[in-house]
Amino acid sequence: MRVTLASITDVIRSKNAGPYELTFDIMFTTRAWFERAVAAGVFNTALICRLYRIPPEDVLGIIAYPPAKAIKVTIRRPICSGDIGETDVYGAQQHAPLLDLAFDL
Repeated sequence: MRVTLASITDVIRSKNAGPYELTFDIMFTTRAWFERAVAAGVFNTALICRLYRIPPEDVLGIIAYPPAKAIKVTIRRPICSGDIGETDVYGAQQHAPLLDLAFDL
């Protein structure tokens, strides 16, 4: 079954994890959707590298957290928060590439 990430989650957000890292929280509507996504390996380094155009070493972690039905992804920020040329000091707008994702689950 083809589903969009937005249709099976309650929350998709990004935020700073300090000045040098961004974290993405993906919280699923049900335990079943969470478990299906984890079992399918939907979130992996290759996907994050493709979406954010970063090398694999900049993907710092992809963690499933069953009590919250959530997956947390942490990446190195391409530009330090508040540095010259940086356009999202709080990292709150970086989740946009995740919104259009679709998977076969």
